Amino acid sequence: MINVFRTYNPINILWLAILLFLLRAGYAYNAPSKLEFTYLEPFARMLAPGAYQYAFPPLVNIFLAGVLVFIQALLVNRLVNQNNLLSKPSFLPALMYITLSGLFTPFLVLSPPLICNFLLIWMLYKLFDLYKGDDAKSITYDLGMIVAIGSLIYFPFIYLFLAIWAALMLFRPFIWREWIIGIMGYVTIYFFLAVGYYLSNNLPMFYTIWTPLTTRFPTHVTINYNNYLVLIPVIIIAILGVVRLRQIFFRSYVQVRKSFQLLFIIFIITGLSFYIKAEFSLTHFLLCVIPLSVLFAYYFLYATARWFYETMFVILLVSIVYFQFNTF
Repeated sequence: MINVFRTYNPINILWLAILLFLLRAGYAYNAPSKLEFTYLEPFARMLAPGAYQYAFPPLVNIFLAGVLVFIQALLVNRLVNQNNLLSKPSFLPALMYITLSGLFTPFLVLSPPLICNFLLIWMLYKLFDLYKGDDAKSITYDLGMIVAIGSLIYFPFIYLFLAIWAALMLFRPFIWREWIIGIMGYVTIYFFLAVGYYLSNNLPMFYTIWTPLTTRFPTHVTINYNNYLVLIPVIIIAILGVVRLRQIFFRSYVQVRKSFQLLFIIFIITGLSFYIKAEFSLTHFLLCVIPLSVLFAYYFLYATARWFYETMFVILLVSIVYFQFNTF
């Protein structure tokens, strides 16, 4: 299967759709009677008042989530190929994104992190443009606005503002105006939100928006480790990807090396920002899927022992389907 997606053949889009269906069919068959979906944080509900948490029946919810994942997979694939991150075009980034987006059952439904992945992809397009452009002020301003919009949908997205500064550090010489203008873009969105609070006589509540940022990082999280056995093949492939990337890292173009460094930083930011939500939710880690997909694609593109990498991918697929039908 991997060899099929190593080539940039449009027919692979059809195979991606089939795989997407197979990875979600089992959960759709056993879907719960209700699936909640809220696409705005409580402090931003004034932008879209009304009860909409259960607007979609379960099957429609799962179908729409699948459509969004499919579109995002193609966008990620275009992003990687356009910026030549793998040195040659393929459909492996899309394949890895669709696969990893089915890792846990909470990933299979509509959720704020899933919506925010569109914004993260948009951010990555602009972040990689920082390396090419002479004037980054307009790009940085747009990035600040994107982060602000994302934080209205899912508040932990606010930490991706650090990715803007990381990209400026990696791609640009230090120009203080570029570092400040991103803040201006962010403030622009929240200025209009503050106006809405003011007009509704709720301005004192506006200052409570940032209260979660004072939450301490948890020292202990209670989890059922049996539910995370599916991560074993993921961890193995990730380690192999890092080893393979390290072997030819310094033979890559400077832009490619810096782009992978930025993706690693984004992976760390998205992975650690879960704690500011009151309730722990696996859906948060959908934000980690994009950088992880690129790493997986890199490994499977350059792996040499076909029997081994094909077997690893099959094990990953079987694990995902198995754990959709089994909870411990």
